[in-house]
Amino acid sequence: MSYGAGAALQAAVYQRLVANTELAALVGNAIFDEVPAGKVPPIYVSLGTETVVDRSDADGGAAEHRFVVSVVSDKGGFGKAKATAVAISDAMMADTLNLARGRVVFLTFDRAVAKRDTSKNLRRIDLRFRARIEDNQT
Repeated sequence: MSYGAGAALQAAVYQRLVANTELAALVGNAIFDEVPAGKVPPIYVSLGTETVVDRSDADGGAAEHRFVVSVVSDKGGFGKAKATAVAISDAMMADTLNLARGRVVFLTFDRAVAKRDTSKNLRRIDLRFRARIEDNQT
């Protein structure tokens, strides 16, 4: 097992999202690996947590990456946040991701959780994806 493709996967996901015109129409350039300090946009996309488990077999090293892409909005309802989540899901499922290291064997949508943070008057949708990656450098 190797975590070697972790950075390559993150870079490919980020590039996929910033290049998507439908998503840009909804959030502009508010797609972050780390939310900037200070005033944040009223709606933004953030790359989130990742869990990686070994999926190596007799053919070589592989890992399953379970990662989250989040939509955070200060809008009263979930409408725009859900439209943004749909655009993210569509973008991620549109085509195979090309990685600088490793090869994506499969990429699938796993689940989404929409919730309210009433203390901060925020709406958040966490989309979880699963990607199996064969690492060609292990």
